[in-house]
Amino acid sequence: MKKKLLSLFSGCGGMDIGFEGGFTVPSVLINTGMHTDWIIGEQEGRALLKETFFDTVFANDINEHAKIAWVDYFSKRKIDVMGIFKVGSIVDYVKQFKNGDKSIFPNDIDIVTGGFPCQDFSVAGKRKGFDSHKDHNGLLIDIPGPSEETRGKLYMWMKEVVEITRPKMFIAENVKGLANLGTVKSIIQNDFSKTGGDGYIVLEPRVLHAAQYGIPQSRERIIFIGIKKSALKPGILKLLQSGNIPDELSPYPTPTHRLNGEMQHSNAEPLIKQFNAVNKVLLDLEEPGISKDPSQTYYSKAKFMGVHCQGQKEVDLNRLGPTIRSEHHGNIEFRRLSVANGGKLIEELNQGKGERRLTLRECARIQTFPDDFNFVIPKQDGGRGFLLNSSNGYKLVGNAVPPLLAYHIATKIEKIWGSYFKK
Repeated sequence: MKKKLLSLFSGCGGMDIGFEGGFTVPSVLINTGMHTDWIIGEQEGRALLKETFFDTVFANDINEHAKIAWVDYFSKRKIDVMGIFKVGSIVDYVKQFKNGDKSIFPNDIDIVTGGFPCQDFSVAGKRKGFDSHKDHNGLLIDIPGPSEETRGKLYMWMKEVVEITRPKMFIAENVKGLANLGTVKSIIQNDFSKTGGDGYIVLEPRVLHAAQYGIPQSRERIIFIGIKKSALKPGILKLLQSGNIPDELSPYPTPTHRLNGEMQHSNAEPLIKQFNAVNKVLLDLEEPGISKDPSQTYYSKAKFMGVHCQGQKEVDLNRLGPTIRSEHHGNIEFRRLSVANGGKLIEELNQGKGERRLTLRECARIQTFPDDFNFVIPKQDGGRGFLLNSSNGYKLVGNAVPPLLAYHIATKIEKIWGSYFKK
């Protein structure tokens, strides 16, 4: 039986895609020596991953464009996708529930996931942390100090949703920079541990590097996992409280790929592969002028601004891809630079392939989104314009959790679920 998943701060659905499975990625990204049963079909170098037992029954974000992309993808596999995805602030939904509207959230939720807003903790941002001066709708506000409705404290509203829905488990995700902001990590962990009184044990948060799970990108995220104490089998709670959890019973996934030749999980060392260079997901894509895929056709036209600016590098095809950021067009890395601007892909330039930045599809490939996920969606009535344009698409793909990273987390949780919880 499927486990009901409630998704918060869903964005365009990177976490949801990964938690449900049933999507395609380049076959080379999967370590089949460690995950022998993941791939259920292959065609032209792309692997179809098996579905998990999770089913997203509620998704939420404040961004209308996120809903457009989410609905476009999940309409291929779900009924009533418009009803599942709610556009609006989670703060307002919690308030509606407390004011008597008990229909806001579905019943019998098994797991809650959420990548609460990261801009205030990111090293790429201003790192205001809890002192954010944007509200829960992302709008600038003029207040004397932070409150629980500012963007930097929206994890508290995720905590409220967990208290309302009482799932067996919740997963919260944020940028690695949060771990380096003084006591922020321990404050959030402590706040989460008070969910429902003392109803949840919150494991020590762990920073996961996406490249250690086959994603061809330098990207690190901190993961908080909370588990409902009353739902656990006898003995499991004591094991979790000890902090000495063996790999096979940990809800955190075991790395499958090396990073800089080093791995901490020596018991899996013989099976662990070398990192995936970004050329494994980019080189088979047609150039924008040839491709029929709208997400490959459109790319940022921002000119080269000099090496002193962010996002002005050419992608090194033999190394990990850059961190795909939720940025404006001038901060999207170059797929190819001209010789005059320091480009090194001479063979491609000699073939007449000009200087350009990464396309949306290329960014999505680096993030491990399936090729049937659209980040550019033309209007369906034949008129000019777009339901979702490239500018909004770049922001969505950069904000997302890599689906393959989420799949690693989901499949590990699925594997240990029966050992953890009472029936």
